[in-house]
Amino acid sequence: MAYQTINPATGEAGEQFASWDAEQLDAALAAVDAFHPAWSATAMAERSALMRQLGEVLRTRRDELAALITQEMGKLIGEARAEVEKCALGCDYYAEHAPVFLADELIASDAGKSFVAYQPLGAVLAVMPWNFPLWQVFRFAIPALMAGNSGLLKHASNVPQCALAIESVIREAGFPDNVFRTLMIDARQVAGVVSDPRVHAVTLTGSEPAGRQVAACAGEHLKKSVLELGGSDAFVVLADADLDLTVPQAVSSRFINSGQSCIAAKRFIVVDAIADAFVARFRAAVEALRPGDPRDEATTFAPMARLDLRDELHRQVLNSIAAGAQIVTGGAPVDGPGWWYQATILDHVTAGMPAFDQELFGPVAAVIRVADEAEALAVANGSRFGLGGSVWTADTARGEQFARRLQCGVAFVNGMVKSDPRLPFGGIKASGYGRELSLHGIREFVNAKTIWVR
Repeated sequence: MAYQTINPATGEAGEQFASWDAEQLDAALAAVDAFHPAWSATAMAERSALMRQLGEVLRTRRDELAALITQEMGKLIGEARAEVEKCALGCDYYAEHAPVFLADELIASDAGKSFVAYQPLGAVLAVMPWNFPLWQVFRFAIPALMAGNSGLLKHASNVPQCALAIESVIREAGFPDNVFRTLMIDARQVAGVVSDPRVHAVTLTGSEPAGRQVAACAGEHLKKSVLELGGSDAFVVLADADLDLTVPQAVSSRFINSGQSCIAAKRFIVVDAIADAFVARFRAAVEALRPGDPRDEATTFAPMARLDLRDELHRQVLNSIAAGAQIVTGGAPVDGPGWWYQATILDHVTAGMPAFDQELFGPVAAVIRVADEAEALAVANGSRFGLGGSVWTADTARGEQFARRLQCGVAFVNGMVKSDPRLPFGGIKASGYGRELSLHGIREFVNAKTIWVR
């Protein structure tokens, strides 16, 4: 299968890249494997210096990289630039903190000296999605490389230029040629890479079916895996919420990246006492979004990334309407070139509807009305997903207690869910396992080795 760039805003085909054959793949794996001992022995100070330089390269090439993101998956150009900047911030963070995170940890015992040494595993395969084509990769690659691991990237087939650019900037920063490689392979070759003895761990960000397949393969070969899968994040609006704060954040949380984010708010669980006012203001703000050329700074609403994704989203919307959901605004594909879908709000969504039970990966908000806080919590936790969630209330102490009871990996009070290099990120239930970022993320792919000295 070839890698193909198609502009989501216009539907026009761009660059195409052939997938590697078995010989090309084997040569890349052999090169990374041969170089790994030298890389793992590199001093932490040298890795930190390279990582700081990588941050500078990303900033220097920001506009070029942002243009690639917009061209290949349709993100608004301002959001694309912010994505590149976030990658650079991640480099800065780990360049400073990784030496502390991975320093030997002395532990008192019956030994004369006993401690934990954090040592690299080897080559880590990352299977990554298209929706944040740089950030998703760098949030794996930065801590993996700082820990002394090598990185292997199998990126999504619709963002090949982003995939190759990532390898390019890492090399430009001064990292050795075979410490990070982009593998131009198709999905059918992933299992073979996971099972290869030269690969020591795997991380995947993507769909639940893909995660199950990769986890099963990793388990069969007794290899560490981390999965960040889908989400149907609850955005809980309690009766005392400040709508001046809540509504703009609701729009951003649902419609950033055209709704194509695992941690986007998808289920708007609103207490009846404030529901009518919330929906009215939410509708006005959503209808003010301006679709257009994603390269235009004035555009505030982007296309979806692929035609098949748009078709699946519309099927979910139609089936939800047939089951009783009410359209507040939007609800249909946009005629013309490109893969546009109207910014949509569905109200009176209830259990049994796709908008209630399934992940809506696109610009559709599902409003679920509840009687009170207790029902709001029950509905929020009733999902099979458990990635993120947020609660909106004038009482922050009440919000914190609510956040503690949310069944998810990331909970925010009066703020939209986001990833931050300083904080661990990941989910529970069908949203995966393991953590990325912060201290917890960098320690996922190391050997925490106990050393005991008499």
